Amino acid sequence: MSAAAPGVPARRPYADPHLAGVGVGLVLLLAFVATGRGLGASGAFAAVAASGAAAAAPGAVAGNPAVADYLAPGGLLRDWLVVEVAGVFLGGFLSAAAAGRLRLAVERGPRMGVASRLALGFGGGVVMALGARWARGCTSGLGLTGASLLAAGSWLFLLAAFAAAYAATPLLRRAWT
Repeated sequence: MSAAAPGVPARRPYADPHLAGVGVGLVLLLAFVATGRGLGASGAFAAVAASGAAAAAPGAVAGNPAVADYLAPGGLLRDWLVVEVAGVFLGGFLSAAAAGRLRLAVERGPRMGVASRLALGFGGGVVMALGARWARGCTSGLGLTGASLLAAGSWLFLLAAFAAAYAATPLLRRAWT
């Protein structure tokens, strides 16, 4: 690790991935015990979109059961997934602050420009969002919750996700080294 510039706090190394994995498993177990549900994120975004639609056009939402299914009784903050995702953002912010990594920057390799990195990140996010909608679940819902319940489809998803990541690695490695 390089020394920090004068007046800039030193950054601590990232958490050990094995320890972080055990932590995620314990959080998943706690979620099952405390709420009777596993973890997931894509449903939170659907709930926020449905709430926005209900505020903008309540008549259209009232006649659409697909949208109404995402509206939590008692308001948006009563939806477990919305509170979970808000906690993820807050936890990430606090973790970055505690590790001295809270700064505005675009992480990229030496051969990639900022615009290219942002375009690839945005494109990857769009592909993941489409996949989550088509699969009716996100990586946390399918990969963590479904796999912990030994759902065959979740294990198939995990194998496909890791295979796709390994296949894409040679295409993107040059930009990061």
